[in-house]
Amino acid sequence: LTTLMLAGIRDILIIVNPGDRAAFENLLGDGTSWGINIAYAEQQRPGGLPEAYILGADFIGGSSSMLILGDNIYFGQGFSHTLQHAVAHNDGMTAFGYHVTDPQNFGVVELDAQGRVVSLEEKPAKPKSSIAVTGMYICDAEAVAMAQTLKPSARGELEIVDILKSYAAKNKLKVERLGRGVAWLDTGSPHGLMQAAHFVETIETRQGFMIACPEEIAYRRGYIDQSHLVKLADGLGKTSYGAYLRQVAQEMLPPP
Repeated sequence: LTTLMLAGIRDILIIVNPGDRAAFENLLGDGTSWGINIAYAEQQRPGGLPEAYILGADFIGGSSSMLILGDNIYFGQGFSHTLQHAVAHNDGMTAFGYHVTDPQNFGVVELDAQGRVVSLEEKPAKPKSSIAVTGMYICDAEAVAMAQTLKPSARGELEIVDILKSYAAKNKLKVERLGRGVAWLDTGSPHGLMQAAHFVETIETRQGFMIACPEEIAYRRGYIDQSHLVKLADGLGKTSYGAYLRQVAQEMLPPP
């Protein structure tokens, strides 16, 4: 959610399984308090990442879109600028690459000296590079039609790598590499969740800034004004979260 907000996207569709929908709606609401629009769609069973384009076809409505896995966390200096630049300059599909020590566990992209895509492989036994494709994609309107024509793989799901390959075949796939100053965390397992919790706690304690605070992002991007931020803070009472929002409201905003 906050990654999309950092990218300048204010119309957001959250895809959930039916049993979790009420919890997400109770936590996030419709986004009005943060100056954004949140809608929801239900995925009855795991069908693969491209199914998001099928379920969200009406929501996307022929526009470009950004897709991100809910269990991915990104953090780093200049990350917001990287996102906004990628959204503004996307021509086809933009994926985000990240150097990893165990590429055999990821979808891997091989690039030439000019940064063009040479090959894509899903969890290869002998990886041709150490650049993993992270769970975040920017696509033009063609992604919906591509997803609608895909056939399930041997594991019974639609595969995002097939959409990547389709764009690559048209020379319309760009890979934006995230540098050493950006952290990419996967919270899809108990171990990964614990690692992310330690990372976030360490950064927030040392720097005094909160990571992925939607109220702060909305305020700094001009989606809500100072008085509204103070109102949100007051609604949180004497909690440390409320105190942090009041502190943010008292600061002078940086240039946009």
